[in-house]
Amino acid sequence: MISMTPEAVTQLKDFLVEQGTPDYALRVFVAPGGCSGLQYGMTIDEEADEGDELIETEGVKVLVDNFSAMYLEGAEIDYVNSLMGGGFTVRNPNAVASCSCGHSFDAGGNAGTAQGCGCGS
Repeated sequence: MISMTPEAVTQLKDFLVEQGTPDYALRVFVAPGGCSGLQYGMTIDEEADEGDELIETEGVKVLVDNFSAMYLEGAEIDYVNSLMGGGFTVRNPNAVASCSCGHSFDAGGNAGTAQGCGCGS
């Protein structure tokens, strides 16, 4: 379902250890909104909720709820360093359009939930 690049795995492991929560998981989700209709979100979660998909890569866990799973099939989580700082990003083959900052996307037919672009472009 979702894969992680080696850099993302390393960065997530390091982050969880620094936070004192090495057994927690990264929750990746999709919610209505953003300048393209849908937006990505990520949080750290202690445990899975009922119905969550659990993906484990080299000891790192990713949780995805049922709603988000249909939009994230085949997606890849990466860690990218940029001039504005580093962070996790989602490369999603299901996105037919996205905003320039990469936090919002359209999987087709999501224009009704689109909002003004708040990513500075």
